[in-house]
Amino acid sequence: MKKTIANKIDYGWSWVPSLYFIEGLPYIFVMSVSVIFLKRMNLGNGEIALYTSWLYLPWIIKPFWSPVVDLLGQKRNWILFMQFTIGVLFAGIALTLPFQNWLNYTLLFFWLIAFSSATHDIAADGFYMLAQSPHSQAKFIGIRSTFYRIAMITGQGLFVIIAGKLEENFGDVKQAWEITFGLTAFIFIVFSLYHKFFLPKKELTQKSNETENFLKSFLAVFIEFFKKENIGFIILFLLLYRLSEAQLVKLAAPFFLDSPASGGLGLTTAQIGLIYGTIGVLFLVLGGILGGFAIARSGLKFWLLPMVISINIPNIVYWLFALFTPVSLPLVALGVAFEQFGYGFGFAAYLFYAMMISEGKYKTAHYAIATGFMALGMMLPGMASGYLQEALGYSNFFLWVLLSSVPMFFLIKYVKINPDYGKK
Repeated sequence: MKKTIANKIDYGWSWVPSLYFIEGLPYIFVMSVSVIFLKRMNLGNGEIALYTSWLYLPWIIKPFWSPVVDLLGQKRNWILFMQFTIGVLFAGIALTLPFQNWLNYTLLFFWLIAFSSATHDIAADGFYMLAQSPHSQAKFIGIRSTFYRIAMITGQGLFVIIAGKLEENFGDVKQAWEITFGLTAFIFIVFSLYHKFFLPKKELTQKSNETENFLKSFLAVFIEFFKKENIGFIILFLLLYRLSEAQLVKLAAPFFLDSPASGGLGLTTAQIGLIYGTIGVLFLVLGGILGGFAIARSGLKFWLLPMVISINIPNIVYWLFALFTPVSLPLVALGVAFEQFGYGFGFAAYLFYAMMISEGKYKTAHYAIATGFMALGMMLPGMASGYLQEALGYSNFFLWVLLSSVPMFFLIKYVKINPDYGKK
């Protein structure tokens, strides 16, 4: 009886939800919470966008780093080590915030968290396949996705709300974030200890000849990717699809936090956590789910243009916010929900396109390369977006964001898509 229960736990609820929750948490801290934190620490928008855009780099180089994780040691050990390491790094941020040169330490720790998070992604996704039967993988595929999204709401919503409430209670922004990062560190260390006992201890390993063949074919993987038909248009698609969003995402939180005198909306940290990190993320998830259903029904080719419209046109709400600076929180929440739903719905086409171009002998590796280009498409525009906003002001910047979507509408005419791809 005891063995039967243990086996059921091994293949399900005791580790899949927790693993993917803790996988999503550092990513949302690095990509989103860091922007809010640095804004509350009074950094300029140009510096914030530049510094946080560099944090995409570990995900860009992930295709080159993944073979190391794949070949050296067990993925279970990589998972445990990365979770504990991320906890220590968050503790490092909390402990060095009182220092005069806190920014240098913080950026270093955030980059190391990003690298550790990308490494954890590789190990966790590989472990998910190696520690379970195909039936169990299929059974929990929706569960892992759900808990990854719960992590987004927790990080961008709950933790930001906590930081905001601490700011109000202590009247000290730095102290509030010290506590917030300390709490985050504690959670990661607890999860690493939990997974030490509950992650399955057996996983499939590559045979030595498979490892040797893998090393020999590593270069061939990249050569085959760049030999794909219309590779130039493929790379342009991956780089330009989120050109508008790459710039918007770095300035959304600063816009909400800046005072009306500076062209912003003057919201508090806690209000940002509620509106952008909770309501916004919920509608983002809803849009993504419906986008997947739509493509499954009619195919990617049918939905590509509507989804390019969906991911870009709703950005108009930020331009309208900048022009009219609404004071109604429900109105702001409604606008954010509209924009995030459109982004989630439109992003589905991007993911399906990446999967389509990855079909073939090296499907997993080519998808990793595609995601590297995705991250590069977010990093490069994001680096300049803050300085551009400072030069143009918020209203003109958001107008530019809308205009920067125009190249994508021309590009999709030249993108080749199998009409039946994605259909049932």
